[in-house]
Amino acid sequence: MPLAYIVDDEPHIRRLASISLKDAGFDTAEFSDGATVLRAVGQQKPDAILLDWMMPGLDGMEVLRQLRANPATRPVPILMMTARSDEVDRVLGLELGADDYVTKPFSVKELAARVRAVIRRQEYLTPPQEQLLKSNGITLDYARRRVTKNNQPVELTQKEFELLYTLMKAPGRVFTREMLLDTVWKIDFYGDTRTVDVHVRYLRQKLEDEPDNPKLILTVRGAGYRFRD
Repeated sequence: MPLAYIVDDEPHIRRLASISLKDAGFDTAEFSDGATVLRAVGQQKPDAILLDWMMPGLDGMEVLRQLRANPATRPVPILMMTARSDEVDRVLGLELGADDYVTKPFSVKELAARVRAVIRRQEYLTPPQEQLLKSNGITLDYARRRVTKNNQPVELTQKEFELLYTLMKAPGRVFTREMLLDTVWKIDFYGDTRTVDVHVRYLRQKLEDEPDNPKLILTVRGAGYRFRD
């Protein structure tokens, strides 16, 4: 039976999420603050974490940062529970490594479905067969999480790195924004694909000689993006 940790400073939210997940076949453990759940994760890794954004003390963003910075906890699927609906906030959470998010008030059925989805995607993840990719002066070393351009290091965020890897391992293939959301962010398409456009723009600024006239990460009008083959 999968185990989910629920982290929220509001008891009724924890109770509602716990009932939803238990009805869907999960074991759950509830935590009211970030420091407590970090200690618990160190003792037993759950199959997923539902993490509130706004909490006293360590907020959800800091807990997320610490979990993703630790190689032992980095793979744990994390779904953010937030009352924030602003696009910038959602982008920030995904950028820092959240696998998905749900906005309060949430549907209990949708919550369970989303948790199952992030666990399922994590289970299907396999180590990449291509550890070293080279193309057009760009070298991506997946094992070392390192990217260079003309032998000079390029600093990328986690999502930028995964996005570049996805595009580079299939040069010439057109990826729709929905495909990239599912592959890189591990979330289903719910109508907002601007996150992909934002990260493509960041990648171009770091990798292209002329970001406004890209030669590596190409836009396919009406479809999506592809890496130059």
